[in-house]
Amino acid sequence: MQLSEQGLQNRREWLDKGYRLPEFDREAVRVKTKEAPRWIHFGAGNIFRAFQANVLQELLNRGLADTGLIVAEGFDYEIVEKMNIPHDGYSVLVTLKVDGTVEKTVVGSVVESLTVNPQNTGDFARLKDIFRADSLQMVSFTITEKGYSLTDGSGRLLPAVEADMKKGPQQADSYIGKVAALLYERYLCGQKPVAMVSMDNCSHNGDKLYAAIFELAKVWAANGVAEAGFADYVNDKSKVSFPWSMIDKITPRPNAKVEEILKADGLEELDPVITSKNTYIAPFVNAEECQYLVIEDAFPNGRPDLEPAGIIYTSRETVDKVEKMKVCTCLNPLHTALAVYGCLLGYDLISAEMSDPTLKKLVEIIGYQEGLPVVVNPGILDPKKFIDEVINVRLPNPFMPDAPQRIATDTSQKLPIRFGETIKAYAASDRLSVGDLKLIPLVLAGWLRYLMAVDDKGNAFPLSSDPLLDTVCPYVADIRLGDAGDVADKVRPILENQAIFGVDLYGLGLAPAVVSYFKELIAGPGAVRATLEKYVG
Repeated sequence: MQLSEQGLQNRREWLDKGYRLPEFDREAVRVKTKEAPRWIHFGAGNIFRAFQANVLQELLNRGLADTGLIVAEGFDYEIVEKMNIPHDGYSVLVTLKVDGTVEKTVVGSVVESLTVNPQNTGDFARLKDIFRADSLQMVSFTITEKGYSLTDGSGRLLPAVEADMKKGPQQADSYIGKVAALLYERYLCGQKPVAMVSMDNCSHNGDKLYAAIFELAKVWAANGVAEAGFADYVNDKSKVSFPWSMIDKITPRPNAKVEEILKADGLEELDPVITSKNTYIAPFVNAEECQYLVIEDAFPNGRPDLEPAGIIYTSRETVDKVEKMKVCTCLNPLHTALAVYGCLLGYDLISAEMSDPTLKKLVEIIGYQEGLPVVVNPGILDPKKFIDEVINVRLPNPFMPDAPQRIATDTSQKLPIRFGETIKAYAASDRLSVGDLKLIPLVLAGWLRYLMAVDDKGNAFPLSSDPLLDTVCPYVADIRLGDAGDVADKVRPILENQAIFGVDLYGLGLAPAVVSYFKELIAGPGAVRATLEKYVG
């Protein structure tokens, strides 16, 4: 069994093995998409293949859509070259259910895969054609929060972005520069309307995308390398919108056990590929069953009707409430707490951590006792039920091969939202006090302990990638287990960094608690476990 147009000709073989197959005329959809593209997505990673691509496939199968998805990859071209193209755009989604069953779906809604590579003149010319199309309604993104950044951890312009600002849209080479250049094409051919929809897992994601593109537009105009009207176009919500969204679906890296299931079915060429940019990709993606996508209903050129597949369009205010509920309190902070302490305690599965009474209680207290009091009920999802599902169903799912090491990636970028927003809410409250927070400071202290790259047994472990490691790790580099010495002075530059925590930990009086916890966590081997048991119970 081969995952390709040719390999899927024998549908009966796939169906007999329990695979759900595309039920639409893919060639007709491909032709219609070529003629009148409606939706292009930037970021060909796992979340896209497990969620957005499968959502559109459901609609295509039901005859509720007639155009497919175009995916564009602007960071790691090898994803397209080594995975999408050889498999004719198909992928296998393996949904891992709590009862141990798996659902296998061949997803074929992606009918065109392109690299956002100006050196690939064919692909880039096609991208320009897509952006010029009257029919284009939605340009969506899952490129991670750092994909929208124009600066590095110290606030300096990234070299590629700085070069783009000087050269202009015709020679753009940074990711966001290339996106802005394509939007400039849409401006030049009549200022056509479109929605630029970030679906990345970060707060007010649409604003981050807008800020990056608008900054480029302004600088290009000032430098005389683009028309001045482009900035006005980007800033005109009736022409270009940047809706907020909240996305939620856990999609761990392709798992070897899932690979074995597919191999046993006879599926060939499943070997994962690690690209030169260290992207881990495979022809399949494994994911949990639960999923949420809430999008601000701001589409100046009309929008794809995704509601029959469970996508919710609503107001910006409601998206904000849902996003804060999930990202700031009900899921993401719990994930980060488990990631930090899971790495320190030697766990390699989030689900295994949930069998640890102390760690389970840690996230229960952070969720129910410290987070829930500042959550505003968005109305469309119930916060208490959401946390119940997270703690009792999603995180403990033993069939979800999600690792704390994956969740620990880019933690410095996550802390201001996942914990900083709750701290701000306590500081602003007339009924709550920042001093009431006990375990959120313990997680912040745990992150300092994590940065030492030494586990609770005293053994070194590799830190997950993070753009600020070179900035923060030197401050803890000479701290040793059992030597609390002048620790407070050494970590002060980290704790003073409001960009990391989103708040002034010293001004709010939280820094002493973090330092005190940290001193206990470094008391010696076993101190992490002892400190958790002392304060969590």
